[in-house]
Amino acid sequence: MMQQISIYLTSIILGIMLFFSFVVAPVTFTALDEENARKFIRKIFPYYYTVNLAISISVLICFIILKIFSLDFYLILSIAILFAVSNFILMPMINKFRDEKQDKKFKQSHFVSVVINFVQMILLVIVLI
Repeated sequence: MMQQISIYLTSIILGIMLFFSFVVAPVTFTALDEENARKFIRKIFPYYYTVNLAISISVLICFIILKIFSLDFYLILSIAILFAVSNFILMPMINKFRDEKQDKKFKQSHFVSVVINFVQMILLVIVLI
């Protein structure tokens, strides 16, 4: 039962990430003007990271209860750490660079966040197969 819960939760993380990446973000920038799109994205990203971090921690707890310390455990741990880094370090940097109109640094840090997001999705797929 606990193992099924961990699989469902892992699937939910991947689903949230795919939905956000391929629906929410693109639609935001086509449906809203640039200023409001930026405001919306700034508001929603902390929730995105926090919810996914919380679910990742829940999966880790399932693994700990089941005494499963396989590759999957460490992949989910890595995913959780990347959510924390993205939320508490990278996102504030991205916002700071945007506010200070440091376009090159903004683009670089944003690119890093996109790569992290993509890597996390790949790791989730690996866990699920």
